[in-house]
Amino acid sequence: MKEFHEKTVLMDEQGISRALIRISHEIIEKNKGLDNVALIGIQRRGVPMAERIAKILEDVEGTRPDVGILDITFYRDDLSTLAAHPVVNGTALHFNINDKKIVLIDDVLFTGRTVRAAIEAIFDMGRPACIQLATLVDRGHRQLPIRSDYVGKNVPTSTTESVQVQLSEIDGCDRVVLCEEVK
Repeated sequence: MKEFHEKTVLMDEQGISRALIRISHEIIEKNKGLDNVALIGIQRRGVPMAERIAKILEDVEGTRPDVGILDITFYRDDLSTLAAHPVVNGTALHFNINDKKIVLIDDVLFTGRTVRAAIEAIFDMGRPACIQLATLVDRGHRQLPIRSDYVGKNVPTSTTESVQVQLSEIDGCDRVVLCEEVK
């Protein structure tokens, strides 16, 4: 397994907050409000991001969209290369996704494989009107033709770098860190 060391902080708590506020306003604008909009956070860090965005949307529009949790573990195309017993965090969608405008939320967009797996999982549960993608960081290096509709920050990276998002709900602090592979 590759080892990384911290190179620089790309976003601090205020930077993350500003990005999520901007993404929230863009969601409202693109969808002309929140009618029929639902948020689905991809486990793990997409989940607290979805909750934060839902809170901002509620503060701005006076209505809170449905929020769901999606675990894509069994939809990954590299499942056979993972540990013998992969960690499953669970999916919780307590609303009907049929004909909903789904905003899929994840922390980092890299190759696009996680998003592909998430879209496949969503279509196994129903047929939404559309699926939009919101990511805190887009670091490039796509292997699939997938792009984010809402991006907090575009960060060009090399393949020897890693972007790590830390959120207080999971990590105890809010920041985005660029890491370099230890040679």
